[in-house]
This record gives sequence, structure tokens and C-alpha cells, in this order.
Amino acid sequence: MSTGEPPRLADIAHGRSGDKGDHANVAVLAYTPPGYDWLCEHLTADVVRRYFERLGPTRVVRYKAPNLLALNFLLYDVLGGGASRSLRTDTQGKTLALALLHMPLPGLENFEAMRRPTGKDA
Repeated sequence: MSTGEPPRLADIAHGRSGDKGDHANVAVLAYTPPGYDWLCEHLTADVVRRYFERLGPTRVVRYKAPNLLALNFLLYDVLGGGASRSLRTDTQGKTLALALLHMPLPGLENFEAMRRPTGKDA
């Protein structure tokens, strides 16, 4: 990358998130098959749990959706009681995917094969 900063997860994937009561659902979808392979190897439930440690997840479970090049994470007990009970700013977990996509990926190899296709590559 020309900025001197490491790539971020957003450079190889996009995401979506929302609430399931007091739990949050975070989906991360790779742009390419090599990106999905990287996600499967490196973006584990434990990595996501540590990334969101300040929210206090009691458990994080990862599900694979290879037909979508996606991983889906269920973060338990991170919404402060859920939409109607929580005093948190994001009571429905809508911003959690965006937050995760800011995760830096230092030392990422084969970046060009994983990044979002642009222009003539798309």
C-alpha cells in the first residue's frame, strides 16, 4: 500500500452486522477466493473475541459460508441487554462489522490476489 500503513480487513472483505437480542451477528465476506482462504486461516473466533474484548463478549462462535466466501460470527452478550434495554450507543450492533473491517493486517502476503477488484479487474 502506498500510504505505508498495513492493509486493513476492509481491503480484502466487506461486512454486515446486526443484533440477535443481546448478541451480535457479524458477517465478513471476502472479495476473492484467496481472500476467503486467508480469512478461514487467520480470522478465528478467538481473534474476533480479542478484537472486541472491550465489549465483553462471553463467547464468540464462527460459522463458515464457503458458497458466499463468508464467515459469520456470533458475539454473545455484547449489546448491553439488547436494543430495547441497552444504554450503549449502538444498541443493535450495526456498526460492529465496520469496526472489524478497520482491523489492520500487517504482514499480509499475496495482497493483490485478495484485494477488491477494481476497474478492468471487476
